[in-house]
Formats: sequence, structure tokens, C-alpha cells
Amino acid sequence: MSKINIKPCITNKPKIIHIGLGAFHRAHQALYTSELIDKEKTLWSISSINLFGSVELIKELRQQDNVYAVLERGSNREQVKISKSITHSLHPLLDGREKVLETLADVNTAIVSLTITEKGYCIEPSSGTLDTNNPLIQDDLKSAQSPKSAIGYIVEALRLRKERQRPPFTVMSCDNIQSNGDVARKAILGYAKLVDSELYEWIQDHVTFPNTMVDRIVPAVTPETLAYIESKLGYADHCAIACEPFRQWVIEDNFVNGRPNWNEVGAEFVEDVIPYEQMKLRMLNGSHSFLSYLGYLSGYKYISEVIDDKEFLKATLDFMLAEQAPTLNLPSEVNIEQYAKLLIERFSNNKLQHATSQIATDGSHKLPPRFCESLIYNRSKRIQTHWLELGIAAWMNYVIGTDDDGNSIEVNDPLSPIFDSIKSDCKSSRDSALALINLECIFNESITNDTELVNNIIEKFISIQESGAKATLYRMANKIDLNQ
Repeated sequence: MSKINIKPCITNKPKIIHIGLGAFHRAHQALYTSELIDKEKTLWSISSINLFGSVELIKELRQQDNVYAVLERGSNREQVKISKSITHSLHPLLDGREKVLETLADVNTAIVSLTITEKGYCIEPSSGTLDTNNPLIQDDLKSAQSPKSAIGYIVEALRLRKERQRPPFTVMSCDNIQSNGDVARKAILGYAKLVDSELYEWIQDHVTFPNTMVDRIVPAVTPETLAYIESKLGYADHCAIACEPFRQWVIEDNFVNGRPNWNEVGAEFVEDVIPYEQMKLRMLNGSHSFLSYLGYLSGYKYISEVIDDKEFLKATLDFMLAEQAPTLNLPSEVNIEQYAKLLIERFSNNKLQHATSQIATDGSHKLPPRFCESLIYNRSKRIQTHWLELGIAAWMNYVIGTDDDGNSIEVNDPLSPIFDSIKSDCKSSRDSALALINLECIFNESITNDTELVNNIIEKFISIQESGAKATLYRMANKIDLNQ
């Protein structure tokens, strides 16, 4: 098996440092930048860092000169692209904490971008403020110059830049989080204020945090995916990834130290990204979570299998148009019904094996922006919330119950120990449901104090436990008339 022998076409020092070298980054921001390089429209390149992710991935990338293949695979067409915008890849376990910090603090660094998932920001979901009880934050506060968290690394790097009289950099979150730039700003300023008040003021005055909306379905890589890509390339690429052809990137144009012209390859710079971001988070990500919990419980392994079930399809369309769309404040040119149909088409792509179990991870962080905010809005406007209630009930069953066939579920979530305690301590289904609803880090008082809503969720939770997720959804879907 031979390595990729295409060399990166950029040799200057990277001006973008990206934290979170996962599949999404490689299929999205890094590929946009690579295409800009291919057009000879930029000299910007990327140094990507894994703080906690795979060391082996970094080793493999280095063996390939950080060049890798991206298979864009749709139902009717596919294309292999070679991405070469990443020129350096780092990991603290390979390179040491100091090398990572110096890379971030380097005078050439103009943008620090992030794909670290919701939990990487160490934010308490229901309040949106820094979680000072987070073990990583507690460790970093004890030794701020030897950080472990992404937040700690960024603040320490900014301290070094301030100390060395270097210009600030832009912090650009590219995670699927509502107001992701604002979240990053709150986390970084919240931590900096606890570490150094003067540094806090310097960051507040000089660093920018643009909000972004990113969209592309990138399933976890499987051996089958790699084997298929190898058959197309004619050689093995252990860092290759597959994704859907569709992609979108909307960015607030708020950069303190320059930026590439990503708009030359399809990105869009805007003054306010929030309307686009809310549409994507609630319509796409919310539907993904809805399908992942109910689909997994019903025995479906992949999203394309779930949406192929006509009752799930009907339920998902009603979920999007009747319960998520009313919460959005969209530009006049956006046709929400067309957008919903496009999402269904994307979910139906059976060439991508997007596992329900993958989307179901870290639900405690995903529920507030994907379900809870819409739930609160709709209740205040007397708009139906049947599917939002069912989605929450399905999540509850997922984290403390079994699937429809009685199989146990391996839950991957920061709150898993709490879920285990609820499962063992509560004597009835109603007690279990109440214990979950009363988790303040997920559900705020607008939900917990709404007795009718709580009872609705508990009723659906018990229905899933007694009749199964599929039967419960079918009963509800049969009452829908989409022609109304």
C-alpha cells in the first residue's frame, strides 16, 4: 500500500490554527481552504491540533504529508477530492503542551478555529455560562500555564501574545452550537476573568468571535468506507473521509487579523448569521436528534433507514414545519418548505452510513438548542409541541432504558453517571422521568414549571417504555394530515 504522494502546495507558516482535527473539519473548513489554494486565491494554510482525539490519526496524517482524500458521495453521483490545506498536525502527547501553546501564540497565527463539540466549551448548557465545576476547567484554574482544555489553551496563548506585544487572533467556532461565536466568547472570557483580570479586559477589547453556520453531513469513518475510497484512489488512505455533496458555510465577517476569501469557493460572509444558524440547528440538527433517538430505539441503524419508513418521514416533516419552523425569524428569500424537502432528500442518502448511535451522543448538550428552546417558544405561543415532547421522551428512554427489543444501550454522554444513578435509584417510570426533567443543566424553569408539558412528556415516555418507540410514533403519525 502506497502513501498519497501529492505534496501540499503551501509552504509558508500556517495562519490558521484549528483545534479539533476530526472528520467534519477535514471535510468542511479544511476542504474549503484547500479549494481556495487550488484556485491560487490564497496563501493561507492550516495547522490542525488534536488535544484529546486520536494520536494515530496525527501519525497517519504526517506520513501522508497531511494530505488526504475526501469522497463526496450522493445518491446519484460521487467525486473524490484531495485536500492539502493542512500543512502541520499536532498533539500534546506527541509534541508536548509547550509546542501547542507556541503554535497558538506564534505571531503569524491570525485565526484559531474550533470544532470541539458542545462539551469542549465547558459551558453549563441551561445557563450558557462557564461551568467552573467542569474537571478540565478546575484543573486549568490550578495551573493556568499548563492547560488541558481548549479554553485553557486559547487563554494561555492569548496571555503569551499580550505579554509579547503581539496582535490578537480571531477565535472562530465552527461547531453546531447556536451562537457558537458567542458561546466561545463567554467561555473564554469567563475563564480569563478567573485567571487574570487584565488579560480578561485585553481579550474583551481586542479579540473577535464571529458566529458561523456550518452544514455538511459527515458520518464516522468505517473500514468499509476506507476500503471503498481505496478502490477509487488505487491506493490506501487511512485518513480519508466520506461526506455528502451538499455543504454550506455562513460566516459573520468579523475578523481582527485578516481572513481568507472563503467566499471565492462557496462560503458566504454576512453581518448576522443567527437566522441561518437557528434554521440549521432546529430544522436539520433537531430533526437528526429526533430521528436518532426514535430510530435507534426502533431498531434502525442508519438515518437513511429511519427516513425510508414513511411514518417516520411524515412525522419528521410535521416536526420541522409545524414545530420548528414557527420558531424561526428568517430572511424573506428563504423558502422553509423547500428547505425541509431538501433536508429529507439529504437524510435519504443511503450511500452515507450515518449511524443513529453517532448522532445520539452527548444529548445532554444538544437538547437545549435543538429541542428546548423551540419547546419554550411554542408553549408561549400556544403552538403544538407533540413531536418535541416525543423527542425528549425518546431521549429519556435512550439514556436510562432499552430499545424496543429490550436491548441495553451504551450511552455516550458527559452525564452518563447521573443517568446510571437515576436508573438504579428510581422505583417507577414516572419517578425516572421526573428526575431527568429536573436536571437543571438541561431543562430550565420554563419547562419544569409547566405542569401540563411535564405530564405530556412523561405520558410519551411511559408509552415508549410500554409499547415501544415505533408504535408510539406510528400512533401519533397516523393522526397527521400533511395536506392541511
